[in-house]
Amino acid sequence: MGAHRQGTSPSVPGTEADAARQALVREIAAQGGLTDPAWRTAFAEVPRHLFVPFYYVRGIGGYERLWGEDPDPGRRSRWLRGVYTDEALATRLRDGELVSSSSQPSLMALMLDALDVREGDTVLEIGTGSGYNAALLAHRLGDAAVTGVDLDAEITESARGHLATAGYRPTVVTGDGARGCPRRAPFDRIIATCTLPSVPRSWPDQCRPGARILAPLATGLISLQVGETAHGPRAEGRFLHTPAYFVPLRGALPEPGGTPHLGGLPRRAAGHDLFRFLLTLTGGTLDPHEALSLWEREKRPQRERYGITVDRGRQWAWLDDPRGPYTWPLPAG
Repeated sequence: MGAHRQGTSPSVPGTEADAARQALVREIAAQGGLTDPAWRTAFAEVPRHLFVPFYYVRGIGGYERLWGEDPDPGRRSRWLRGVYTDEALATRLRDGELVSSSSQPSLMALMLDALDVREGDTVLEIGTGSGYNAALLAHRLGDAAVTGVDLDAEITESARGHLATAGYRPTVVTGDGARGCPRRAPFDRIIATCTLPSVPRSWPDQCRPGARILAPLATGLISLQVGETAHGPRAEGRFLHTPAYFVPLRGALPEPGGTPHLGGLPRRAAGHDLFRFLLTLTGGTLDPHEALSLWEREKRPQRERYGITVDRGRQWAWLDDPRGPYTWPLPAG
């Protein structure tokens, strides 16, 4: 599916960008990523710099903007190096708050691999952002198979421009990602690149039986399999091993809450990533001291021991078994 025109920024020699992109692909592969040749080809051929013509880095006193058209060649070079570094890039700020970013490439590669797409699959992407992830999907599956949704009209307009410049034309819709995209349904895969407080009920409804939903939730990545029952779709699955931190989904759903007050807890637990994951996942329904007791009794469970079930308008998180004994209700999507 890789027969797309590629462009370069007027100020960036193609060979320089190509070399930086190939170095990034080798770095991700050396970490154990991009084992699927089709995804490795997509990352090698889709020019990330066309999707982040500028981004922000933290500097003294606030954010500093780097961009590909900077008249200073040293700053242009710094911009390009940053584009092809394995890091998330802040692409849009509002009142000093980050509202959109281009995700860390190695994490994107992991998520796309976990999505387990097949030839002919249709994919809904929630949180189009810069358009880079949509381009990778379109490279693999073709433009017609990919639909991207983002709440902000400025973001979707910009993404369409980036995609067109790179030679890709998936459908990009301005709308609330929590509502999915009914007019383009049903989908074989849904992938989100923004953190959720719970799984929107519209997503399983817009999936074909056997579909997969992959989304950041709490500080992890949940992979749900969608099945059909007499009462409607049911989605269930476990978290992947890896941690994941994304900008929250904006729209109909409440934004994910933080962890509860941790005063009085041992520092070794309060600062531990897996313990904070448990507290974030349970959304304050579990007292921190009870959570600590459970966490230590269960030998500090890794993320993949936790899961989520969405069924008959309800959804809940669980440890080891969706039927209990450790289950916690999640907000209605």
